Amino acid sequence: MKRSRLSETQIVSILKEADAGLKVEEICRKHGISNATYYNWKSKYGGMEASDVKRLKELEEENDRLKKMFADVSLENSAMRKLIEKKGW
Repeated sequence: MKRSRLSETQIVSILKEADAGLKVEEICRKHGISNATYYNWKSKYGGMEASDVKRLKELEEENDRLKKMFADVSLENSAMRKLIEKKGW
């Protein structure tokens, strides 16, 4: 996935410009983004503050870490079950 050249806090500030009354086309031209990019950002970050975005990022990272931990434990559990079935315990 392509990484944005703008940080999440910058994206939130761009979205706030539209809330302040500027037209979307003007904002997109000013910041060099497409309308589609603007609306994608709005769907993801709309109504958020900078602190909310930071918290969202932390939660996404924690979620990824927990998914990896679950996958490891699930793999170990599967291996242990196969071993127990072979030994007939």
